[in-house]
Amino acid sequence: MNNIIQELRAKRNWSQMELANRLDVSRQTINALERGRYDPSLPLAFKIARVFGLAIEEIFVPDATE
Repeated sequence: MNNIIQELRAKRNWSQMELANRLDVSRQTINALERGRYDPSLPLAFKIARVFGLAIEEIFVPDATE
């Protein structure tokens, strides 16, 4: 699954650690999300959407092969 978390985080000048703290996850989780190595659980996807004030569909996009 592709996402725009890194771009959204950069627009707000947040570090990975700052976003991790806002979401109550590790910095490694943020890194894995941004690199596409980890797909979030539904509750985490909702938290991410809420933090950025967007719909889940605006942040996460399925791969073309999905």
